[in-house]
Order: sequence, then C-alpha cells, then structure tokens
Amino acid sequence: MTSPSIALTPARRPSSIRRWLVAAAPYILLAPGLLWLFYFFIWPAVQMFLMSISTGNLDDGFRVTGTTKAYEAALTKFGPQWLNSLVYAGLATLFDLAIGFPVAYAIAFRGGRYKNLLLFLVIAPFFTSFLIRTISWQILLGDEGPVLGFLKHTVPVLSSDTSVLYSPIAVVAGLTYNFLPFMILPLYVALERIDGRLIEAAHDLYASSWAAFRRVTFPLALPGVFAGTILTFIPAMGDYVNAELLGSPKTRMIGNVIQGRFLQLNDYPTASALSFVLMAAILLAVLVYARALGTEDLTG
Repeated sequence: MTSPSIALTPARRPSSIRRWLVAAAPYILLAPGLLWLFYFFIWPAVQMFLMSISTGNLDDGFRVTGTTKAYEAALTKFGPQWLNSLVYAGLATLFDLAIGFPVAYAIAFRGGRYKNLLLFLVIAPFFTSFLIRTISWQILLGDEGPVLGFLKHTVPVLSSDTSVLYSPIAVVAGLTYNFLPFMILPLYVALERIDGRLIEAAHDLYASSWAAFRRVTFPLALPGVFAGTILTFIPAMGDYVNAELLGSPKTRMIGNVIQGRFLQLNDYPTASALSFVLMAAILLAVLVYARALGTEDLTG
C-alpha cells in the first residue's frame, strides 16, 4: 500500500501589509513623541509668536497686526535685567563646573562600591520641591542664619550690618546650588566612559598627574562639560524663582520680567517677545559654544 504523497509548499513570502509594518515601525514608534512635541512645544511656540506681533488688551482681546513694538521694547527697555541674567547664569555655570567636576571625578574614579550611594546623594535634592529648596537658602543666608551669623561671631572684619541675603551673591548661590546636579551627572557619565588604561599609558610615558589630566582626562570629558554647561546655563538664564526669593529689585532677571508681564501686567505681546528673544539668544549662544568646543569631537 502506497503512502499518500505530501505536497511541499514553498515558504510564504511576507505579505505586503507585513512589509509595510516593518518599514513603518520606526515612524510609528516616533509618532507619540512627535505628537507630544508638536502639541506642547511647537504649537504653543507658534501661538506665542503670533501673540508677540499682536496688539490689544486682555479685556478687548488681542489681534494679530504684525507690529514689532513688542520686540523693540524687549530689546531696549530691559537692559539691566538681560545683563543680570547673563552674568548670574554664567557665574552659576562656572561655579557648578568648578564644584561639579571634582565631585564627578571622585565618584567615577574613586567611588568604588559606593558609586550608587554617592549618585543618589547627588540627586537627593530633587526629592524636595524647587521652591522649598530655594526658600531654605533664605534661612541659610539670613543675617543671623547658620552661615552669616556664625561668621559674624568669628570673623572680626564682618560687622553686624553685613548682609548677604537679597544681593547678587545670594542669587548666584541659589542658582549654583539648584542646578548643580545638572552639571555633575553629565560629567560623571563622560568620566565613567574613559578607559583607565589610557591614563595608565600617559603615566607610563612619564606624564605627571596634572599632564595626564590635562592631555587625556579633560579632553575625553569634554562631551560631559558641554552637556553639563548647557543643562545648567539654559535653565539658569530663564530662572526667576531665585531672583524673586533671594534677590532684590536690583537683581531682577529677565525671567522675572516675563513672569511679571504675563501674570501681573497682562502685557502678553511684550512677554511673548521677551520669551522669543531669550530663546534666540540661548540658541545662538549654544551654537557658538558648540563650535568653539568642536562639535565633531562632542558627537563622536
């Protein structure tokens, strides 16, 4: 008795729908993020630009007229606030780099089994509200606080009238403290990726510790320096909480002007124009900074 013949069918080719799904998979995965970006950034930015070239008031409504008066006011009326923002954000970024680099270096190369604990301590302030952390500096920098009060009783040069709160020093100190983790974390990631054998090779070639750091460690850490300074400078430039709580009217930053124009004076066109000028200035600064450091090395 002969066995029934078995027909061998060739393997099925992927259907056109399956091929389309495979080709479209990256775009499908990107769609939620792109929609989020469009709805919560691009569309509001367009509306803000239209508001910046509008005239009117909150009671009668605003109408797009194409006027540039808001931009003229943004560029000519708030010179001290622009200067304060640039100086305070720049100083805070430099101080964060000076403080953050040794901390990140110690965690990356000397942390050992305590790395995770040290990194947790770096981000621990984020578990507290930004506002609460800033208010706490009012206590620290108060005339009779734990810092200045102690110094007044131990340093004869300081008089009882010496005050730090509501000064540029207090504003820069608050900015430096609040944005320090944004500097430490990118620096740590960059330093952690450095192959220790490169530093050993530098020592084998009779390089001193300083020469090895200057020629090997720091150049390889430049991507972290770039990311850390950008992540610190950009939010510090637009910040208004530290200047509001730790400063005085003379230390107001451009963020305070924008906040006041939006929420107090209801001057939406000028506030929108200030926001756009701030974004353009930051973007230009980032491009210049990236070119100065060398974008080829940073993205490699």
